[in-house]
Amino acid sequence: MKPLKLVAVSAGLGQPSSTRLLADRLTDATSHHLASGGGGGCEGGTRAVEIRVIELRDLATDIANNLVTGFPGAALREAIEAVTGADGLIAVTPIFTASYSGLFKSFFDVIDNTALVGKPVLIAATGGTARHSLALEHAMRPLFVYLRALVVPTAVYAASEDWGTGGDTRTDGLAGPVRSIRPPPSSAFSNGSVGPPTCAGPNPPGSKADDCEHAFAQGDADDGY
Repeated sequence: MKPLKLVAVSAGLGQPSSTRLLADRLTDATSHHLASGGGGGCEGGTRAVEIRVIELRDLATDIANNLVTGFPGAALREAIEAVTGADGLIAVTPIFTASYSGLFKSFFDVIDNTALVGKPVLIAATGGTARHSLALEHAMRPLFVYLRALVVPTAVYAASEDWGTGGDTRTDGLAGPVRSIRPPPSSAFSNGSVGPPTCAGPNPPGSKADDCEHAFAQGDADDGY
């Protein structure tokens, strides 16, 4: 059985970056959940997972050039192919001025707007205060709904005070809310009513939907930029 491909996109600008740290914790939690038997859909089972984290700060110049010329450089093209070819995506951005960062948005602007249709996506963000957490629902979620991705209902936000104060406990608690995620019928995309059905109807064993519905069963918290 081929391993699942899980890609995390981090738009952190610093080095080190708390946004990257959040991306790492989310991918680690997902891998642990899959390894402990949480990746086999409604019937349980384990599934190997390949993880890749893409740092957008390293691609900033390529992204700007692509916006101007319409042509991606080799590194950017490879990153785009990794995202579009993934079985699941974790998207993490710092919150600037009540929204995602310009670098984060620019990266998804240069991806074909049909490339993420039906792809499970976990959205997460970091910021200096919990007051900015609404940006997840008012900015990030609409972006991926527009792209017709299958956005996990539970988003993850980490403010400065969240670090070292029980974030891993909250990570474990995400398993319940997102365990039933799976792609809806294709007709749902045509009318814009993308939503997460439950496990009432089984997915084909070994299918992408069957395995990815649990790929984001755990998350965590972080702050910074």
